[in-house]
Parts: sequence; structure tokens; C-alpha cells
Amino acid sequence: MTKSTRKVALLSGASRGIGAAIAANLLAHGWAVSLGCRTPSEVEISDGDNQLVSHFDALDASTEQAWIDATLAKFGRIDALIHNAGIMLPVSVLEASDAEFDRTFNVNVKSPMRMSRLAWPHLQASGSGRIVMMSSLSGKRVKGEHSTLYAMSKYAALALAHSLRKIGDNSGIRCTAICPGFVATDMGTALTEVPAEKMTQPEDLAHLIRTVLELPNNASIAEIPVNWTVEDNY
Repeated sequence: MTKSTRKVALLSGASRGIGAAIAANLLAHGWAVSLGCRTPSEVEISDGDNQLVSHFDALDASTEQAWIDATLAKFGRIDALIHNAGIMLPVSVLEASDAEFDRTFNVNVKSPMRMSRLAWPHLQASGSGRIVMMSSLSGKRVKGEHSTLYAMSKYAALALAHSLRKIGDNSGIRCTAICPGFVATDMGTALTEVPAEKMTQPEDLAHLIRTVLELPNNASIAEIPVNWTVEDNY
């Protein structure tokens, strides 16, 4: 096992969109990154000394411990965990099958909970461990009928973030939920007719996330709602 001189962040869903932007931002500012992806070959960023790409599938719990183990073998530490992987099935809570419910909650809630448990001792050892939960404004209010199952999962993800923040307080672990509206990604552009250039950009969220990771322990940020336009209360 080697010991990285850089802080190390685990980042799920890192091959494209918001995840790729976060990885690029962290690497450019002195972090090492361990990227968990369903298809590692899709990762376009390359920084061999400070980057690890591992197979990770939120629907396959066995890949979680393997990813943790590979990260520790390469870097010897874990300082941050960024839960970015997620899915949105365009189905209402009345239409959703049990299988669709299980898939949504397994990816958006259960896997982040398990990954947090696995990484917890290493975040404690860091002394300034950080967790970022990519929630959504859909986790703070319910709007479209066909996004209600997704909203349920993101409400749960937001509660998970607050729970981890509470539990980690005395160990120097800070957890922040990032709650964006439409973001200029494949998923975001498929859900609305708003032009991509008007939406929040993945690079903007990446900047916010790195800021949260680098704040001192005496700055505990619970949530950051982010929207591309003015919306009542957000």
C-alpha cells in the first residue's frame, strides 16, 4: 500500500456529465481521485499517478468493497466520498412497479448508504472527512407527475445526507447535500426544452463541490440548493 501525499476523493458516476466535471476540477486543484464507473473504458480523463478508475455498479453491492480496497491499495487513504451516481425513471409513484421502485432506491439511496458505511473508518482517520450527496431540488419539492418516484428517492437521499452529517459531527466528518435543478447533462436536456446553455453547467457544480470539500471543519454546510433560474424559495 502506498500513501498519497494528496487528499483522495472517491467519486461515483464519474465517466461523464457532472462526475467527469468534478473529477477534472479536483485533479486540477491537487486532489487524487478514485473514479467508480459502470463502464471504466468511458472515462476520458487520464492522470495515472493521481487517478484510479474502478468498476462500480450501484446495483451490485460486491463492487463497493472492491472499489474501496483498490483505492486503499493505490493511495492508502480516503478523505472524501462523493455520491454522484443516480438514475431517474420517468414514472409516477402510482405507475411504478416494485422493480422500478427497488432499482431507483438501490441506486439513489441504498448504495450511497452502504458506501458511506464502508468508507466511514477511513474518513474518520482523515480527521477532516467529507461526504457530498448529489441530491436534487426534486428532493426538496415535488413538481412533475412523472418525476415523483425520483423525488421520493431524492428526499430519502437528502435525509441520508443530514443523518451522516449528524453522526459525523464529533469525528470531523462533514456531509453536504448538493441540490441542483436542471443541469446541462444528457439527463437534464432530455427532461426539458430549456436550452442547455441556460442551465446550470456541470463545471459550476464541480466548483461548488470542491469548495465544500476544502472548507475547514468549523464550516459545516448542510445543503446547497442550485437552480438555473429564480424559483420561489430556491
